[in-house]
Amino acid sequence: MPLEELRTLLARHAGPDWTTAIDGVLVSRVDRPDPPAPSMSGMVLAVIAQGAKRLALGDRVYEYGPGQFLVASVDLPVTGQFTQAAPEEPALGFGLILDPSAVAELLLQAGPGDTPRTGGGAPSAIAVSDAPPALLDAVVRLLRLLDEPRDRAVLAPLVKREILWRLITSEQGAAVRQLGLADSSLSHVSRAVRWIRENYAQPFRVEDVARMSGMSASAFYRNFQAVTAMSPIQFQKQIRLQEARLLLATHPGDVTGVGQRVGYDNPSQFSREYRRQFGAPPSRDAARLREAVRAPTSVLP
Repeated sequence: MPLEELRTLLARHAGPDWTTAIDGVLVSRVDRPDPPAPSMSGMVLAVIAQGAKRLALGDRVYEYGPGQFLVASVDLPVTGQFTQAAPEEPALGFGLILDPSAVAELLLQAGPGDTPRTGGGAPSAIAVSDAPPALLDAVVRLLRLLDEPRDRAVLAPLVKREILWRLITSEQGAAVRQLGLADSSLSHVSRAVRWIRENYAQPFRVEDVARMSGMSASAFYRNFQAVTAMSPIQFQKQIRLQEARLLLATHPGDVTGVGQRVGYDNPSQFSREYRRQFGAPPSRDAARLREAVRAPTSVLP
């Protein structure tokens, strides 16, 4: 069975930093459940072979377990938690970083009618489904190449293309297909997400970001909410607080200064929103952070 061999391969090749000899391929092993932890999702396919994971995006919650896959098509602030993991039965997962240019190339090569029609609305940036047997089979064949260094350079790119094609034509293919379409709603929202992330400390008007993204204000707001499960202002707040948390890990004694660096003029508002997001005041959470080991990503496995 593909899932059984997948577990064996993942257990054999799991390392401390989750990277592998194949570019863009990640392998994870987690031995115990962990508390909810915020991070960025990345653009990734994640397949679970053993254990279970819960992921929250805005007010949406996604749970996925053995034989299921999750696709994240936009890099968004999420909160993740392993819910099933133990030393005797660890959580095991496979990850593949998604490349929009590779998706675009496949779409250009596909014949008329080979891919389902992509609707005009923007799909959610995160989706979960049962993994089709053909997708699991391709994932297993890609991981086998970790044991076959002679064949890896030639065959790994071919199998990665097959995995992308299986995703493009899958139940959740709409989000993956829009990754490769320069004028899709998802691409417009991704442009706005990137701008807000790069300018998170600055105030902005939604109308201006909508114009920069090539959409009317009403269409932009509607599509942004559909993709991210947040309004643009809520998204900015999430980015500000996550950046503040990273800064506090290295500047734990400068709470006011960190708040100002991420865009908060009011220290009380910063402390209040930080505590609401992370469950502790900034100074106390900074001390806790220094003792914690951060996972590479909150989407995998």
